[in-house]
Amino acid sequence: MNGSSADRLERLRQALLAQARKEGFVAAGIASAGEEPRRIARLKGWLDDGRHGSMGWMEDRADQRAAPQTLWPEAQSVIALGMSYAPGHDPLALEGQGDRARISVYAQGRDYHDTVKKALKRLARWLVEEARREGIEAGVKVFVDTAPVMEKPLGEAAGIGWQGKHTNMVSRTHGSWLFLGAIYTTLPLRADDIHQDRCGSCSACLDACPTNAFPAPRQLDARRCISYLTIEHKGPIPEEFRKPMGNRIYGCDDCLAVCPWNSFAQSAAANRAFLPRAELVAPRLAELLALDDAGFRALFSGSPIKRIGRDRFVRNCLIAAGNSGDAVLIEPVAALLDDPDPVVAEAANWALAQLEQALQPAG
Repeated sequence: MNGSSADRLERLRQALLAQARKEGFVAAGIASAGEEPRRIARLKGWLDDGRHGSMGWMEDRADQRAAPQTLWPEAQSVIALGMSYAPGHDPLALEGQGDRARISVYAQGRDYHDTVKKALKRLARWLVEEARREGIEAGVKVFVDTAPVMEKPLGEAAGIGWQGKHTNMVSRTHGSWLFLGAIYTTLPLRADDIHQDRCGSCSACLDACPTNAFPAPRQLDARRCISYLTIEHKGPIPEEFRKPMGNRIYGCDDCLAVCPWNSFAQSAAANRAFLPRAELVAPRLAELLALDDAGFRALFSGSPIKRIGRDRFVRNCLIAAGNSGDAVLIEPVAALLDDPDPVVAEAANWALAQLEQALQPAG
């Protein structure tokens, strides 16, 4: 091909960013795969403080997470990508509706791991083939969520957004509703400028947290976060967090939903794979409490919710039932008092006591 090596790499870079959008990524940028001292220090401090809770994998592979080249020494560049799941409805609409359960927006549609990873693989194959046409050999590896990759700091370094005070990625165009993925490559692509922080003096996300999970801006104590408690935490929910959970049974959108930058996010930009399933937008707690293992697996086939299993899911539903003040839920809660899983049985006892107390006649 004509042109210097630098010219060919720049042509490839521009074509790559255009192709990323064809694959459904609304945000794309390039970062260096080298070490970044601030990123390493932030991760170490978070782990040293124990704020990762029981997520031992965060600590086990911390060195690979902190620096892309520790995970893959041949990597020269990181292609950071974002796919929109902007909702077409108010994520906070079910607050206070005791007979209904609140499921985080990202989990109301198809499992994002599958959708994002397939698009990443298509883009990576395209990159290898296009580089070959330019006379360049390219190595690639794709990652989405399950590998030791710090997608949010890398996305900030690649200019697709910044880590807000709630520690999540924020885009000026797509708000906080982005699934992130990354392609590591051996190509020395020109890096984008790091995105500047645009939070200013706003503290809406910090003020909205029901469990005060942010000890300071841009610091998250996962042990207090409802998303962590309902998804990653395996034992009984600590008593101090049960009431603040309200009717949230899988994840929590509060800190994202109140971000002013989401006023710019358009649901039309969301990948259709993430459109909510009707039965998960406002599910009835009574029906969820009745799920056995087979029913749970059938309902959540193809959903990220499936990975937490029936017992943990029903535990969450029982906490929501205990907060509901709804007499209709007494019977389905009582049916779980002798559940084979001791965590479920304990949550049922707590929920029944809460309901009985809430429904006692005044005076």
